[in-house]
This record gives sequence, structure tokens and C-alpha cells, in this order.
Amino acid sequence: MPFSQRQRPLYEVKANLFKGLAHPFRIRILELLAASAESSVADLQSATGLEASHLSQHLAVLRRHRLVTSERRGSHVYYRLSDPAVARLLAAARELLLGVLATDGELLRDALDLPAIAETA
Repeated sequence: MPFSQRQRPLYEVKANLFKGLAHPFRIRILELLAASAESSVADLQSATGLEASHLSQHLAVLRRHRLVTSERRGSHVYYRLSDPAVARLLAAARELLLGVLATDGELLRDALDLPAIAETA
């Protein structure tokens, strides 16, 4: 059943939320912010090793998709997760990832247990 025109904007917002998550460095930034109440741009730059311009671009995407908020204090800008649900979403994603990796590990073990293929001349 297709969604209605009235529901479409809600699905677009949800899709955009996942677009905000769709980069390894943005995931790392969110994990860093989940681990502390807030972090300065300098702290995030040090922890990620990103150039200032690249970090700024990633933070802008996270702000645009409402995953983080920022606050300027003097010459420093501090970031925090916009909602505790972001940390819960990261935890759920990690749990899913661990399940996927465990499945891949089992498949790898099974593949290694397959009989050898005889070489023919």
C-alpha cells in the first residue's frame, strides 16, 4: 500500500535523518557526542583527525538534519546530541552491526570447513 500525499513529508524527514547518518565520520562524531555531555569543535577535530573544513561540513549536515545542536561561547563552539534518542539509535545500530558481523563470522567459519577442491592438471 503506497503512502498518502499527507504521509510523504514524514517519510522524507525520516529518509533525511538517515542521510545525515550516511557517512562514517558523521557516525563517529555522533558516537563521540553520545559519550559526553558536549564537545568543542577543537575536541572533535582532535578525536576525528579531520581538517577543520571537513569537520565543519559534517557538523553542518548533522545540524541540518537536527541530529546535533550547537552553542557558541566566546570564540568556541560546543556541540551536543539534539536528543537522547540519537544515542539510543546509535546503540541499536551497533547492536545490529554486531549481529551482522556475527553472522558473517559464522558464514566464514562454515566456508572454511568446506571440503577442499581437488586441483586438476
